[in-house]
Amino acid sequence: MRQTPEEATEGTTTASHTPPDAERLRRWRMVLGADSADSTGCALTGQDAAMDGALNALYGGSAGKKPNGRDTGGRSAGLGASAPSVARWLGDIRTYFPSSVVQVMQRDAIDRLGLSALLLEPEMLEAVEPDVHLVGTLLSLNKAMPETTKETARAVVRKVVEDLERRLESRTRATLSGALDRSARISRPRHRDIDWDRTIRANLKNYLTLPAPDGGAATGATGTAAATTGTVVPERLIGYGRSSRSAEKDIVLCIDQSGSMAASVVYASVFAAVLASMRTLSTRLVVFDTAVVDLTDQLDDPVDVLFGTQLGGGTDINRALAYCQSRITRPADTVVVLISDLYEGGIRDEMLKRVAAMKASGVQFVTLLALSDEGAPAYDHEHAAALGALGAPAFACTPDLFPDVMAAAIEKRPLPIPDKEYQP
Repeated sequence: MRQTPEEATEGTTTASHTPPDAERLRRWRMVLGADSADSTGCALTGQDAAMDGALNALYGGSAGKKPNGRDTGGRSAGLGASAPSVARWLGDIRTYFPSSVVQVMQRDAIDRLGLSALLLEPEMLEAVEPDVHLVGTLLSLNKAMPETTKETARAVVRKVVEDLERRLESRTRATLSGALDRSARISRPRHRDIDWDRTIRANLKNYLTLPAPDGGAATGATGTAAATTGTVVPERLIGYGRSSRSAEKDIVLCIDQSGSMAASVVYASVFAAVLASMRTLSTRLVVFDTAVVDLTDQLDDPVDVLFGTQLGGGTDINRALAYCQSRITRPADTVVVLISDLYEGGIRDEMLKRVAAMKASGVQFVTLLALSDEGAPAYDHEHAAALGALGAPAFACTPDLFPDVMAAAIEKRPLPIPDKEYQP
């Protein structure tokens, strides 16, 4: 589909004295493309023609040209299979369009024209605009990637990871530190551990007016006689949490690494690295398809984590949960986050029994259908409904909402489900 007139002409300048009708025709010509715009009678020149060529190479019909100018020979689009040609095209779209549009066009080129193999060439990787979806594509090609390309690919992935860490780390730390502080307060403190300021504030509603001692008049500082006095009844005591060298909560991130979960794997790996750097949390990262891999020992570098995944393959959620369950030592202080589209290839009933058993032992269980900025995910509605019936509602979650979800799980509050339509 062609870009809107506003997108197609962004970054260009049009003479202020262009007649309104001519400008309208120019915009329609940009929208319709060469194959459908003969009736406009509008010829494009200069930068408009270059932009139209870049768009037509990807979205055009049989009349489209490859970036090197050759005919497509009846193909539906014209990028062909030449790496230098595609590299020039990538340079063109970065010149004519903003970054957000470039990322969409790159994704369309990979999906529509099967250009994934060209990303195995270093010069191609140097020309692309890095984003989460490109990282997912590179990870899916990881096993086929030649050694000459791997360092360039790691540099591309690292750039995206560092951008995500800058955006997500500070809010994640602030939100979860507050949640851990609140969850660590002691409700039955010893006398020397009572936080009197917070205890008094929490019990002001229990203020009682009492008669003066011995029924007589009490004289205040102003010399005025008063027949009553007051007190606060501390029904609820709040104490200071004692410092501890051990982690307060155990977090287990269990991530489905099937091909459809690529963006979720990228975001979850970055979050896992952030959580692992917090001393009050003990974080475990488990990825799975039909096999289960524990990547906890690589959490100091999320790029290593990502290259330790293998996108694609089948799915055995039951096996992955069995592994996670075997590593839980403090159920009441553990949060398990399953990130999956729930298309189970293993034993469905066993999977549900494991979830029920974990919840019965005190584990906080969270099911995320996706952890990404994309729209409503595709997922197994039957399995999602079954998990919801166990008290583990399944919903999609954006990266910006993830810290709030984790904070609610740590404090054992209701989860902030963003949109009811994502629930089964």
